[in-house]
Amino acid sequence: MPNFFKQNLLSIENLLVQQKNIRNAGVLVGLVPFGDDYSVVLTRRASHLKSHAGEVALPGGKWEPQDANLIATALRETQEEIGLEPSAVELMGCLPLRASKLGVNVVPVVGIIETLPVLIPNQDELDEVFLVPLSFLREDLRTRTDIFHRAGKDHWAPAWQFECYEIWGLTARILVDLMQYGFDVNLTREHQAPERTY
Repeated sequence: MPNFFKQNLLSIENLLVQQKNIRNAGVLVGLVPFGDDYSVVLTRRASHLKSHAGEVALPGGKWEPQDANLIATALRETQEEIGLEPSAVELMGCLPLRASKLGVNVVPVVGIIETLPVLIPNQDELDEVFLVPLSFLREDLRTRTDIFHRAGKDHWAPAWQFECYEIWGLTARILVDLMQYGFDVNLTREHQAPERTY
């Protein structure tokens, strides 16, 4: 674990974590030791869902009234989706807030999973759960760069093809933040891959 990891990640006391608002959500950026590096836990949403069907996502979901904060939301939703016990996660901090295209405020909660149990996707919500090595993200062999217009501003995110999974959109943007704040790897909009505007 790099020494700058905890220093660069935003504090767990992220202001939004304490807000109780149904327009807020928490996702878990779960890092699993992989040799001298890490892999991150991702999921693929079930094909029968009405929203974001078949898309790659981080485990997590919307805040509910029983959640004390968005860290609790991320851990609860992760347990519901892939069966990972909250006690298996060593919390490290929160990445910057990101807003979804539907206007939901998403707080990514970073945690280390030292011993990874067998993860079983909840078939009501997910088709698969899988790991992506951070070395793959460092290579940044993206297929394109997506440009999103939101509230008069341009936001960008890479699109990566990892095996049979396309990683793009909000999930990819959060992974860019992870590499920057957690591992001092600065992935930029400028790339040889073509851009696509939404």
